[in-house]
Amino acid sequence: MNNIIIKGARQNNLKNITLEIPKNKLTVFTGRSGSGKSSLVFSTIAAESERLLNETYSSYIQYQLTQYAKPDVDVIRNLPVSMVISQKRLGGNSRSTVGTISDIYSAVRLLWSRVGTPFVAYSTEFSFNNPVGMCETCQGLGYVEDINVDELLDYDKSLNEHAINFPTFGPGHWRGKRYTFSGLFDNDKKLKDYTKEEMETLLYTEPKKLKDAPEKWPKTAKYEGVIPRFRRNFLINDGFEKKRWLTEVNRVVTEMPCPVCHGKRLNDRILSAKINGLDIADFTRLTIHEAIQFLDDVHDDKAAYIIKPLRAQLQSLIDIGLGYLTLGRETPTLSGGESQRIKLIRHLNSPLTDLVYIIDEPSVGLHPEDIKNINEIIRSIRDKGNTVLVVEHDPDIIKTADHIVDIGPGAGKNGGTITFEGSYNELLASDTATGHALRRHHQLKEARTPEAFIKLKNITKNNLKNVSVDIPQHVITAVTGVAGSGKSTLIKTGFKNKEHTIFIDQKPVHASNRSNLLTYTAIFDEIRAFFSRETGLKKSLFSYNSDGACPNCHGKGVLKTELAYMADFTQICEVCNGTRYRPEVLAATVDGYSIADVLKLTVEEGIDYFKEHEVITETLQSLAATGLGYMTLGQSLDTLSGGEVQRVKLSKYLIDTVTDRTFIFDEPTTGLHEEDIHVLITLFNRLVDDGNTVILIEHNLTMMTAADWIIDMGPEAGQHGGRLLYSGPPAGLLDVEESYTADHLSNYLELERI
Repeated sequence: MNNIIIKGARQNNLKNITLEIPKNKLTVFTGRSGSGKSSLVFSTIAAESERLLNETYSSYIQYQLTQYAKPDVDVIRNLPVSMVISQKRLGGNSRSTVGTISDIYSAVRLLWSRVGTPFVAYSTEFSFNNPVGMCETCQGLGYVEDINVDELLDYDKSLNEHAINFPTFGPGHWRGKRYTFSGLFDNDKKLKDYTKEEMETLLYTEPKKLKDAPEKWPKTAKYEGVIPRFRRNFLINDGFEKKRWLTEVNRVVTEMPCPVCHGKRLNDRILSAKINGLDIADFTRLTIHEAIQFLDDVHDDKAAYIIKPLRAQLQSLIDIGLGYLTLGRETPTLSGGESQRIKLIRHLNSPLTDLVYIIDEPSVGLHPEDIKNINEIIRSIRDKGNTVLVVEHDPDIIKTADHIVDIGPGAGKNGGTITFEGSYNELLASDTATGHALRRHHQLKEARTPEAFIKLKNITKNNLKNVSVDIPQHVITAVTGVAGSGKSTLIKTGFKNKEHTIFIDQKPVHASNRSNLLTYTAIFDEIRAFFSRETGLKKSLFSYNSDGACPNCHGKGVLKTELAYMADFTQICEVCNGTRYRPEVLAATVDGYSIADVLKLTVEEGIDYFKEHEVITETLQSLAATGLGYMTLGQSLDTLSGGEVQRVKLSKYLIDTVTDRTFIFDEPTTGLHEEDIHVLITLFNRLVDDGNTVILIEHNLTMMTAADWIIDMGPEAGQHGGRLLYSGPPAGLLDVEESYTADHLSNYLELERI
């Protein structure tokens, strides 16, 4: 019972893996990107634990829970209940904040209800989600939305020319016809020529029946002005249509602080209660560092029992490098790394033990200085009697492991086997990609000398106060500093409106499981045309979203049966065997491959298969150049990690030579093994050699050694950061005494700092 025993794991690319994982220890899983680490830890161990736990509930409860298919594994024994701490961003809306999601705001509400003067309410009413406490004007949101009429209307056009500048209000769309068929307007008259009365009728009329309505007008319909209709459909209703047209809605709708509560979310009665001059909303606007200082000055005997645990909760946020956040920060604005760390502290004080905690790359978004605290938290979770499994590339986290499992040797079909099990020192001596990377000695490159600069002047935002810096052109610049020091704010604000700037971030590509690598790179059309020419079948048959879809599963590859209050039953389609296509399409092959067989090829195998087709191979080669050669051509975009998404986006700019652009990458090494980072370094140098500027917001020390220039922000986070500590060639940073980056870079280069 001292080990978790896994036999015959074949999920995804795993090659019949058998292993034992020690309980009550910290085990780190390493290996090249795409080697199969996640397939083993998340898709096999975590999925089976969740599935078995769900089966203990009633059918009604199971119906409400996330459904997990049984992973492809023969046996898993001695498996504890799992707690998965992923990089998935915390969801929610503007009503969900750091304070509410961490449950710290509950203690804050209790404090203000007991100590705030004058006494105005009990703690529940200090919630901006409580109708009694919220500001009536903004309903506790802190902002109001309004429609920018000048964005919604094109005054130089008539209704017949799509003057209502929104997709669903065109003259051919049913919403647009409610105006062109109303008989109230000259449909060819430019809006700029409308009388005041005509414009009022078009925009602001409340729903009313039309007298003597034209023949085309629906008999039961009411006429309604554009503004109330738009507000009802896209502001009040937060459903499918708003999500579908979100970019257009964001263009038309403007947010502004609530004119009554000025963004504080609560009503005047609740805000009148103060402690040392601050109302509860003022407190949630303090950084965590400032909040602790504030609590240290609250001297009230009856508050001591509230303040002590509250202070401990706030200190936990500081310990994981989030002291720069505020309790009022909305959770949708948090990065994946920030979200993950907040999830971590929610488990820190949990009385539950004998669990298996499964953590996905806790180093993401963290400076080496912050990783020391993360290691302490992970060890403390282990020391409470839990088993901790971590998927990680960062050497500092690998080093703290009790046990290490390396998976490889390569990626995709070239991975999926266990190449090493043992201690850190044994891994260092091993003949594995991870062992080679950890043994490598590092040195600074011979830096390019810049000849021209982009000047960023007087930037004041978040914790930046009047910061100016010159960014060199046609070189690689790494922007460094601890999490929350102001790196992203400096670059994103400074380049926001600059021409020829390309931001390549890790935000997911908007896609469903019907979108794949080929649809995103726009070569699926070419491949379908190729199969059509070679087989004589029409092109649309080679799309599983069109005529080629299997009639049984409609191109999904699986059949889902809803069983009332029991869990949905999902099975592979027996007609197409999960390939998504009609039998006659699967029977049409080129060189022995059907279209479904091609979708199973890796990018590297696809290059070989399509070697005679330049348009296709150029795109596939650009994907392979970013290190994604292991991905299959049919891989759904919704399964890509943040780092993989970023590299797919980058690949589009490698097909044809681009020049005179500024490329900005936000932590491009996310999810990358140290051996794969050099692939990116090669690409960045290629972009510079082609006449571009490359700027990296980055924590990775290997990437810093590849930079021509370093801009270091800090020295710490939040109010203790936001200063420019250094800008220049990397070697000069090592002399900056207050720089945490300099400390860690010196250690990495095995140099002694004076």
